[in-house]
Amino acid sequence: MSLPKLAYLTGEYPRASDTFIQREVAALRALGHEVETCSIRTTGAEHLVGPEQRAEHARTYKVLDAARNPLTLLRAHLRWMRQPGRYLGALKLAWRTAPKGVKGRLYNLIYFLEAGVLAAHLADQGVDHLHNHIAKASCTVAMLASEMSGIPYSFTIHGPDIFFEPHHWRIDEKAARATFVACISEYCRSQLMCFADQAHWDRFHIVHCGVDPDRYSPAPHAGEGTHLLFVGRLAGVKGVPILVEALRRLAPDTPGLRVTIIGDGPDRAALEAQAQGLPVTFTGYQSQSEVAEALSTADLFVLPSFAEGVPVVLMEAMASHVPVITTRIAGVPELVAQGTSGLLVAPGDAEGLRDAIKALTQDPLRRRRMGLEGRAKVETEFNITREAGWLSTLFSGYATGTPPRGKRP
Repeated sequence: MSLPKLAYLTGEYPRASDTFIQREVAALRALGHEVETCSIRTTGAEHLVGPEQRAEHARTYKVLDAARNPLTLLRAHLRWMRQPGRYLGALKLAWRTAPKGVKGRLYNLIYFLEAGVLAAHLADQGVDHLHNHIAKASCTVAMLASEMSGIPYSFTIHGPDIFFEPHHWRIDEKAARATFVACISEYCRSQLMCFADQAHWDRFHIVHCGVDPDRYSPAPHAGEGTHLLFVGRLAGVKGVPILVEALRRLAPDTPGLRVTIIGDGPDRAALEAQAQGLPVTFTGYQSQSEVAEALSTADLFVLPSFAEGVPVVLMEAMASHVPVITTRIAGVPELVAQGTSGLLVAPGDAEGLRDAIKALTQDPLRRRRMGLEGRAKVETEFNITREAGWLSTLFSGYATGTPPRGKRP
């Protein structure tokens, strides 16, 4: 049996901050799937930081760019009007699931227009199944495109922010209509179960985001324990001010301490000001290869987030034999075992973060042991090749009416 042809949709693709989607697409292609990538918006140039992103950007269908052409928009909707039952059903669904207020209705009508253009493109490309990442606006477009065209859809739900406004984004309706839902962790699945009807729970599978461990240096690190690395978007949710405060308390007693912060975002200027006088270097976004190189020289990886799903950047660090210090939130403990592959601290606790960093900077044998344990965890449970294989089994199983049972393979 031939593998179903897939389309992947998200709000912006590719992005430097969402490389896990790009890895998943590449792994599915390696398994033999044709994957048509689609993006609602055109990705900003700041996210095209390497040849991989630029190549994916060039081959990705941009929905809004296409929809801005009046003829393209008109032709697409005239096409679906020939199936009035489906077309009016999609319009009714857009109206019924719109957030409250005039603005919410308007946005859902815009998503309906985008869905018609996307559905036409998918039909022209012979797509068998549409999959969405990030279950917000782009998933609304996916749901409406599926209703209009009859092409089945599924989505990956990450959190945590989707669970802050579950009714706004109607994750109950999206889950009910999806062929299946890929949840990135046990915690994420349980949060979706809070809002979805129990009748659909057996279609909520756990598919981890993953990395290719072979891409990261497996050699044990032999540094002094004082080179810290952070990789992530410079926005409030990542808790970087807590890291800065911890460093301010740590620096006087830690000779040779230096911190590299890879990433960009709305808080960068404020964070640079807060870090004045500290041994902190801000690099901006970097390519996957550059991040892997930075990890090969780091002694510790620190991620003091307030809210996360299961951060892929922690997987990258662990695959690189770098012990991690992060916060005890959401699905993170499903990846990082306290005291085994890293240390977990309370979110917002600068003193606890300082103490954790200090403990590991002074204990090279513990760092080495944690690095080995972290690498093993990623190889067995967060390997993108294995996770893509499980996802491929889900796509094929649901396509043939023989879906696999159970949360995990």
